[in-house]
Amino acid sequence: MVEQVRDDATSAAARGRPARLRERLSWARDRSAWRRGRVLAALAALTAGLLAFHRAVPNSPGRLGSSLEAFLPWLGLPVVVVLVLALLRRSVVALVALLLPVAAWTYLFGGLLLPAGAAADSYDLVVVQHNVSDTNTDPAGTARALADAGPDLIALEELVPPALTAYEKTLAPDYPYHAVRGTVGLWSKHPLTGTRLLDIRPRGIPEGWKRGLRTVVGTPHGEIAVYVAHLPSVRFGAGGLASSSRDESAGLLGRALAAERVERVILLGDLNGTVEDRGLAPLTSRMKVAEQGFALSFPTAFPLARIDQVMARSATVAHIRTLPATGSDHLPVVAGITGLGVDSPGSP
Repeated sequence: MVEQVRDDATSAAARGRPARLRERLSWARDRSAWRRGRVLAALAALTAGLLAFHRAVPNSPGRLGSSLEAFLPWLGLPVVVVLVLALLRRSVVALVALLLPVAAWTYLFGGLLLPAGAAADSYDLVVVQHNVSDTNTDPAGTARALADAGPDLIALEELVPPALTAYEKTLAPDYPYHAVRGTVGLWSKHPLTGTRLLDIRPRGIPEGWKRGLRTVVGTPHGEIAVYVAHLPSVRFGAGGLASSSRDESAGLLGRALAAERVERVILLGDLNGTVEDRGLAPLTSRMKVAEQGFALSFPTAFPLARIDQVMARSATVAHIRTLPATGSDHLPVVAGITGLGVDSPGSP
């Protein structure tokens, strides 16, 4: 008899389980699900606002706006965190609010995730940009790695003797034309003319500071003015982002680009800023940036931002990506340029 009672109790409990399961799964229809997670919903809305209106964030004190814009794509991480917490909290209002930052992030960066739109051999020019580091212990190996990518142009920064000799010797067989001014240089498969030092030295920096050059490359598609630049470094400290020298140098470079008479222009360089950073507005307002590819280039150990840039005027930077690490603290970036013509194959 006792066993029968126990069996009946077990059967009743089993029959009750589906009801409890249905009750638990009905959280989305529960009115409380719309009241839970209001803080999460507010965080989602704040993230969306920062993404959509980052230009409205003031740049003082401490260049707060530029600091935000330097890492703007990483605002996608809070979206993921809020999504997980919203699911754990079973909050409908938070999940609905998440549509805002998802839409804003996709609008700003979704296109960069698309695969290369052009076939690898259909680019008019292929260019490599690399800050090789003045402490690079293997300049010859770095040069070979860059040449193996098969670009038409290779722009390098932080060129110092005796490493410069190693770059010149290693690249000479495939790149018979090159120009160096100060610590920046350009190696080319095509002839160079009109090479000159580009003065982008901000106030307060000694006269020996030479980090810019301008030259004209005679390509199969006609003449292209190519600029190579290395803007001053920025630092994060107790007072925020120290970027005034970088911003001033970007302004000088922007004025030089505005005065350039050659119609088609390519800018290559370590600009110490992302294309979203308002400090580079004198450049991004005049030049096209990469349409596809994130190519986070710095630092090598854990790339957080692309501060090595390829920009173009009267041409398109169709796709950009990184190459494997060299002896530098930057990753090289390689980009395919289109809109120049149809007869110069290459592949990044």
